[in-house]
Amino acid sequence: MSEDPPSADEAVDQVLVALADPTRRRLLGLLAAHGEVTATTLAEGLPVSRQAVVKHLAVLDAAGLVSGSRVGREVRYTVRPAALDSTARWMTTLAADWDRRLAAVKRIAEAAERDAGRGATDR
Repeated sequence: MSEDPPSADEAVDQVLVALADPTRRRLLGLLAAHGEVTATTLAEGLPVSRQAVVKHLAVLDAAGLVSGSRVGREVRYTVRPAALDSTARWMTTLAADWDRRLAAVKRIAEAAERDAGRGATDR
């Protein structure tokens, strides 16, 4: 039995949940900086155990942010940017929506200010 891929909203949710943890954000940054790396190598630069790193990598993997490939006895992890790219696009769209709303509020406030100024000179 195969699982359906997550919807776009679910994929963004998974990415945001994965990135909510500072250790996972740091792991993603280390992977981006160093390319293909093992959990053991990643753990050397962090104040957590290798087992904790593996668990964090599993969350990042489930969110589509990293992938692991077996090379002999090692599993080497790399960044998969597609999930991050789609989340960034969602955030850009959200920011643009807010910018439009704020611009509309500004126009309304400026119009109200102009109208109030006109009313004061009419007295």
